[in-house]
Amino acid sequence: MRIAREHWEEIVAHAREDAPNECCGLLRTAGGEVQELVRVDNERHSPYGFELGFKALTTANEWDDEGHGVAVYHSHPRSAPEPSQTDINLAQYPHWLWLIVSLDGDPEIRLWRISDGKVSEEELSVV
Repeated sequence: MRIAREHWEEIVAHAREDAPNECCGLLRTAGGEVQELVRVDNERHSPYGFELGFKALTTANEWDDEGHGVAVYHSHPRSAPEPSQTDINLAQYPHWLWLIVSLDGDPEIRLWRISDGKVSEEELSVV
């Protein structure tokens, strides 16, 4: 997936603003490229996990129904940008992608596909 530099910077800024709690948001994609970024509130307000609210899930499902790709992003303020067991357990939409930003050191963002408990990394390029 391709992500514009300004979207990458927005995700990092969101993660820094919400730290020490995890941030979360949605990405609408088309043709393998991020088209829109929407910040959403982490309903858990926690450094150890995130929860998308009803409005965010409604938006994501509408995008999905309209044929757009959906990616959920969230931060790991003090750990690597790799899915935790909690992330894996919460990934109920196998065709959605999961983008994780880490603030542990220099900001790093990685992209994942999580399906039936199996995790695979996807290519992410900043353009």
